[in-house]
Amino acid sequence: MSARSEFRRMAARAGMLIGGVFVVAVLLSAMPGRRVPVVGAQSEQQDSTAALPMQGMDHSKTQTADADEQASEKDAMADMAMGHKHGSNPHMTMTAMRTETPADVQKAQEVVAQLKKGIEKYRDYHVALNEGFKIFMPNVPQPEYHFTNYSNGFLAAFEFDPSRPTSLLYKKSGSGYELVGAMYTMPKRASEEELNQRLPLGIAIWHLHTNLCLPPQSELKTADWTKFGLRGSIATEEACDAAAGHFRPSVFGWMVHVYPYESSLDKVFAMHHHD
Repeated sequence: MSARSEFRRMAARAGMLIGGVFVVAVLLSAMPGRRVPVVGAQSEQQDSTAALPMQGMDHSKTQTADADEQASEKDAMADMAMGHKHGSNPHMTMTAMRTETPADVQKAQEVVAQLKKGIEKYRDYHVALNEGFKIFMPNVPQPEYHFTNYSNGFLAAFEFDPSRPTSLLYKKSGSGYELVGAMYTMPKRASEEELNQRLPLGIAIWHLHTNLCLPPQSELKTADWTKFGLRGSIATEEACDAAAGHFRPSVFGWMVHVYPYESSLDKVFAMHHHD
């Protein structure tokens, strides 16, 4: 083989490696429980390119410390664990409900059947833990506990396997946990049509956590959480800047809860488990 041919072969391999690393980095940024970048849009639904850095953006806002990034993740996960607010909520973007069709019902029922089969073994929560699912805030009383598998979340960015949810949803039962549902995820850049292809929007409502304002890092322990966080009153970048906070247009990716053991589709695809 000539020196020129060898050089071309090595260059091609290097290019593939760099490209692969870039793709993995982008997908990891959209996974639940991973860090998410600041994006220059108020609603991901209004700008399909919102996940890309915008020219002229104040990039100093993206250079916060690890503690600040972790706080945004913890705040969003706590909001999920403790229950979402119903009704108008500036901290949550939800997909628009479409008119239900017979095809939607059939597809939803197929997804539920595959999910039930895929998670049956996780009725024993020890199996879930042994297979890499991690409990979020196990020592904090919650209506539902999220057991998340980050490998599943990564794969969900590529393909949809109804039997392989990103998270399992459990309720506390005695000294253990009772499996009640699961959560699917999609990257926050996904369009409503892409979400609809996975779970029809005539049946299910996907949600995205948005407009998060975190207090200055030095004030995290003493902050007024009636103003900051996903339950706080601050919901715009302007108000967050005025409070010297750090603004996150969105955190994590799209999510949808599914409770396959319920008797009707409206309860199966509800935001919360029905007791």
